[in-house]
Amino acid sequence: MPSFMKLASFLAAAGLAVANTVTFKSLDDTARTIVFTPNSGMSAIDTITVPGGQDATVEFPHGWIGNWYAVSDGADNVPGMLGEVAFNGWNDVTFFDVSAIVNPNDHNGVKEMWPAKGETPTSGCTVFPCNNAYYIWDDVQTKATSEQDLICTLGSGTLTRRNVEKDESSPSFKRDFINGRWTR
Repeated sequence: MPSFMKLASFLAAAGLAVANTVTFKSLDDTARTIVFTPNSGMSAIDTITVPGGQDATVEFPHGWIGNWYAVSDGADNVPGMLGEVAFNGWNDVTFFDVSAIVNPNDHNGVKEMWPAKGETPTSGCTVFPCNNAYYIWDDVQTKATSEQDLICTLGSGTLTRRNVEKDESSPSFKRDFINGRWTR
């Protein structure tokens, strides 16, 4: 076996071969603190600050499930619009959505999410409300991708992306499917 293959096998066995990431992109001049909430049994992720108009990338452990929200500089730490993710789920798929369940009035924090390379499907809105976010428990809005790298926009403004149209034909999934409690 070539030495590269041995190294790749070793890294995969150690869980280091593929990192899961989310790149947070600020669309305005407001600095925001990102607060992470892991699901039970998942590793804690330290809060980060994303300066206004800049990007910050966070690495997540293999199989991490949880969410995050953004707190604008000077605002109270109150959960708002959530970015939710389940990395390396069934068949190594990444499931994600933008959720308005906790605070649908947060229009300054998490806005949209999408796979970094494929750029579709997209969850969330440039202007809330829209029909592409998760509003009620068991809503059919969770998106799926084979990528492990996501983009999450923050704040007011838009981000120019290449070759992207809202892909309303992309499959969405009920929460029970992601949690393994689906019925036929």
